[in-house]
Amino acid sequence: MGEIPQLGARGGGWVALQFVLVAAILGLGLLAPGWPDGARWWLKGAAALLVVSGVLVIARAGRALGAGFTPFPRPAEGAELADSGPYAVVRHPVYSGGLLIAAGLSLALSPWALVATGALALVWAMKASVEERFLRERYPGYEAYCERTRYRLVPYVY
Repeated sequence: MGEIPQLGARGGGWVALQFVLVAAILGLGLLAPGWPDGARWWLKGAAALLVVSGVLVIARAGRALGAGFTPFPRPAEGAELADSGPYAVVRHPVYSGGLLIAAGLSLALSPWALVATGALALVWAMKASVEERFLRERYPGYEAYCERTRYRLVPYVY
C-alpha cells in the first residue's frame, strides 16, 4: 500500500471530505430510522455525555494550539508544536473530540449515522497520517514527541 495522498498543498481535500461526512452523520441522523423505543432513553444519556466530553476535549486542544488551530493537515505558519494538555495524551485530540461528538450524535439520533461516524474515523486516521508527515517536516522534535505520546486518536488503542 502506498503513501496516503495529501489532497492539495495544504490538505484541503481532507477538510472537504470530513465536512461531507459530518453532513452525512447529521443527514442520516435526522432522516434515517431511529433507535428502537426501548433503547432511546439510555442512548440519549450516553450521547449527551459523549457530546459534552467531545466539546471539552476540542476546547482544551484548541486552547493548547492557540493561533495554530487550523482544519488543514499542514500546520499554520508560525504555529508551535503543541505537546501539553490533551496533546500529552493523544497526538490528534481535536479529531478525538470530534469523534466523541459524532458518536454522541449518532447515539442520540439513528444507528445509520454510526456508519458515517465510522467512515469519519477512518478519514481522520488517514488525515492524521498526512498531517504527521507535515509535522515531521516542520518540527525537528516531532519524532521525539511521537515516542512520548504513542497514540494518535484513542488512548491505549490507536
